[in-house]
This record gives sequence, C-alpha cells and structure tokens, in this order.
Amino acid sequence: MKQLILGFALALAGIITLANAADGPVLNLPLTELAPNQEMLVLEIDLAPGQESMPHRHNAHVFVYVLEGKVNMQVAGGELMTLSPGEMFYENPGDIHSVSRNASATEPAKILVHMIRTIGTAVSIPETP
Repeated sequence: MKQLILGFALALAGIITLANAADGPVLNLPLTELAPNQEMLVLEIDLAPGQESMPHRHNAHVFVYVLEGKVNMQVAGGELMTLSPGEMFYENPGDIHSVSRNASATEPAKILVHMIRTIGTAVSIPETP
C-alpha cells in the first residue's frame, strides 16, 4: 500500500510509477502541471455482489485500482474491461462512465478510486440519456 501511495505522490509531480518490482508498472501516465485549485481525492469503495452504478461522469482524472474481486468498467465509446486485483482503469475528465459494476453475482469486490479534481466539485454527476 505504501508503494501505491508513493506512486500517486509521484503522479502529482508529473510521473506515475505504480509497480511491484517483479510485475512492472500498473500504470504509467504523464500528467501536465496541475493548477493550484486541484486536489487528489481517494475513496475506498466496497461493491456488493452484482452491484452497479448508473451512467455518470466525474469531471476528474479517475484512476480505479482493484483491491479485491472483479469489476467491469467502461467509458462511453470505449472497450468493456473486466479488471482483477492489481489492475487499474483510467477515465478522462470528459468521459461518461457508462459501466461500473461488480462482475460477480456472488462475491464482493473492493476498489480504490483516486480522483484528481477541482477542489469542492461533486464527486459524481448522473448522466441522463
């Protein structure tokens, strides 16, 4: 966990290196310089078996790291991804998060969500069709 936190600290400096030495990077994504009104918000989310959210947007850079179980993630127009522990999903600030669900109907899942966002903005905004 310390390595994960260090990786996000490096992200704020413009370098992302999230890795276990033997496995290589989980994500390597350069970021441009952040404005002074930006913050990193980190949320741990438990998903019950089959739990899903309605389409929404975050208006933030969103990094979803799977801690336990399997999750399905997709942004509008993107590929549906099934992620396992140790895998990561990224969405841009303008993306519509069209699929976010626990991939299992019988097992719980847990994700760690990191958002780089403007201070004080809503975490999630429902997307109406």
